[in-house]
Amino acid sequence: MTMPRYTFKEFKSDQEVRWCPGCGDHGVLAALQRALPDVTEALGYSKERYVVVSGIGCSSRLPYYMNTYGFHSIHGRATAISTGIKVANPDLTVWQACGDGDALAIGGNHFIHAIRRNVDINIILFNNQIYGLTKGQYSPTSRFGAISKTSPYGTVEHPFNPGSLVLGAKGTFFARSLDSELKLTSEIMLSAAKHDGCSVMEVLTNCVIFNDGAHKLIADREHRADRTIVLRHGEKMIFGKNRDKGLVLDGMGLRVVTIGENGVTEDQILVHDAHSDNVGIHMMLADMKYPDYPVALGIIRDVKDVTYDDGVRDQVAEVKAKSKIQCVDDLLRSGSTWEVK
Repeated sequence: MTMPRYTFKEFKSDQEVRWCPGCGDHGVLAALQRALPDVTEALGYSKERYVVVSGIGCSSRLPYYMNTYGFHSIHGRATAISTGIKVANPDLTVWQACGDGDALAIGGNHFIHAIRRNVDINIILFNNQIYGLTKGQYSPTSRFGAISKTSPYGTVEHPFNPGSLVLGAKGTFFARSLDSELKLTSEIMLSAAKHDGCSVMEVLTNCVIFNDGAHKLIADREHRADRTIVLRHGEKMIFGKNRDKGLVLDGMGLRVVTIGENGVTEDQILVHDAHSDNVGIHMMLADMKYPDYPVALGIIRDVKDVTYDDGVRDQVAEVKAKSKIQCVDDLLRSGSTWEVK
């Protein structure tokens, strides 16, 4: 059957978008609405196969704005519900919207175990480094020393790096983008949909009310090219306004070099291998922070492994094939039975 060619308009609901003007969540919504027609065409999905799940937070309003099936769940439990939906109905393609507080604090346990199990769901992690909906408390990703409603003198704890967390949990797909990079974010979403397993996409978003400018040092257009690097599988790790900077291995770590200085040539620059089983280089890329390094954007890791939902489905089919019990009536009549007169 030939699938209709959708546009982003078919994935927009009739609901008024109620995020603050300037909120980075608008960009993520636009990227997803633009990505799903490409996903539909690439994978032959019908529109009825999409379901968007969320927890609690500003980002979790996303299902209302998508013309798909949706489930606005409870705080921190979006990953558990996404897992249940995928295992119960593997034909559905599940997209999960969650924030850094929702997913990494109260929902942290569900988050890491969905990654460990490699459940075939697509997780969009909106990271604005703050609790926005509850009016400005610091979150698990707030920078050390951040001033907030609950840390008036600055936080005294180190933040999570979502990339390190995902890779430490044996994640098979991790990517990062900026809320203003719609094209890159949509490209990542298409690749995430094609990935068989748990895909985590961290999008660095701006909260204009409670944490404005959280990512300004790297997101500012004037300096973005020099302070970020867009990784693409099979391509040299080169960045900068003049495309004259790159990454090389230096012992057990990475080092930023300038091509043409100190005898450095383009041939020495590392080639990105997102499909490498060795998680070490991916961990180093995910950990890079400005000003010592450019912040890595794009797909950092994309490897194959068995998925939890496939394993459950195959196991159930195998047991059913061997079992004499095929229905509830068979179950009731199995084992010891007696007749009451």
